[in-house]
Amino acid sequence: MTRLLMAADAVGGVWQYATELAVALAPFGIETILAVVGPTDALPDSDDQRFRIIRTGLPLDWLAEDEEAVIAAGHAVAKLARQVGADLVHLNSPALAAQAEFDMPVAAVAHGCIGTWWQAARGTAPDADFAWSVALTSAGLAAADAVVAPSAAFAETVARVHALPALPLVVHNGRTPLALPDAAPADTVFTAGRLWDEVKNIPLLDRVAARVPVPFRAAGPLAGPHGEGIAVHHLDTPGPLSEAELAAILATRPIYVSAARFEPFGLSVLEAAAAGCPLVLSNIDTFRELWTGAALLVPVDDEVAYVAAIERTRTDPTLRAHLGEAARLRAARYTPEAMAGAMAAIYAGLTATDRRAAA
Repeated sequence: MTRLLMAADAVGGVWQYATELAVALAPFGIETILAVVGPTDALPDSDDQRFRIIRTGLPLDWLAEDEEAVIAAGHAVAKLARQVGADLVHLNSPALAAQAEFDMPVAAVAHGCIGTWWQAARGTAPDADFAWSVALTSAGLAAADAVVAPSAAFAETVARVHALPALPLVVHNGRTPLALPDAAPADTVFTAGRLWDEVKNIPLLDRVAARVPVPFRAAGPLAGPHGEGIAVHHLDTPGPLSEAELAAILATRPIYVSAARFEPFGLSVLEAAAAGCPLVLSNIDTFRELWTGAALLVPVDDEVAYVAAIERTRTDPTLRAHLGEAARLRAARYTPEAMAGAMAAIYAGLTATDRRAAA
């Protein structure tokens, strides 16, 4: 049995990723210990016996106040890895590896960072106040024994922004389809995610909502952890949803729309696709990679084109059914089992070639 220490946070989609991966790794003979960093108020209760949870109380890199806090957190994670007898470490915050000395191989998975987000949102390098965070992420990626990204598009972005000598390995995220209740189809439109995040392009969808003749619901928080916020006027915003509430909406097969300008992967799109929802997505590199042939792809900031794509889908039953089935079939590629198999192969390669173990 291989013992894996995985550092993860419960603030966003990383927790869903981490728990799905931990469960799916068990058949590969990998015992996972989840070390929770960052706030735990959003951490759901879990009695799953297939992984163990340790609440570390350590700060999350992109919420930390300064460089020293993140460096100290990295040292603490390395110490914890030694204490629990980990054979290898999986960091979902690569900055933790910047200055820490690990006695075992480290795989760093890049889900997103200030550097890549800022480049996508502003088209520039981050402000000076965030330079230390970008530097730590770059150092952590360079120090890791393997770097992984959830899409080839994001792998290229990570390599460019952080000046990596080689592209990260690509392992697509996986998600177990939600258990859907019986529900009649509804003539509605839906999106979900961090609505406050400017790269999600919610103001555009708010304008689109004013121009389509059916309800357009947008689930997720309107305020972010650093005081970010957004006001909407036409979208129906129920706030964050429980898994059961989300399943109830997706069971009605709404048209799922994302106008994101930047997306490392997009778990909410995968959830909708697995439920058989027709997809209308922004024509960005990531969505072309994952969903070409299974979605209508629309120019990123073209409000008229979004309205047209939504109306074309909702008024053509044949097209709507085709897009929903195409999305469902494509989603079947992105499973926790496929993700775990690819990650297990990476882990095995790291432990087999670890020079530290032979020293």
